Amino acid sequence: MLNSADALRRWLGVFCLAVAAGMLIWGQTVLESHLRGRMFLIYWLVCFGFTIAAIVIALRDIRVLRRRTRQEQRKLVEATLEEVDHERKDRQIDR
Repeated sequence: MLNSADALRRWLGVFCLAVAAGMLIWGQTVLESHLRGRMFLIYWLVCFGFTIAAIVIALRDIRVLRRRTRQEQRKLVEATLEEVDHERKDRQIDR
């Protein structure tokens, strides 16, 4: 299940990706003739920064999801083994 940290992380990732995409489109169309010298470099570094931020956030989300999946699998295996153990004990009592 998603919690508030997951939702915040995903919205932040979507925001960074949307800003980077918007900057890419604007930088290649509307602002192309206005970006010269330092402004060109600063603009594209900021765009690159948002892109890297989106990638880092996505990797963090994958890491959290993998850890949570491993924990859930462990719990499921433990619960299944306990259930099998209880059934085995119940069968021994019935004999």
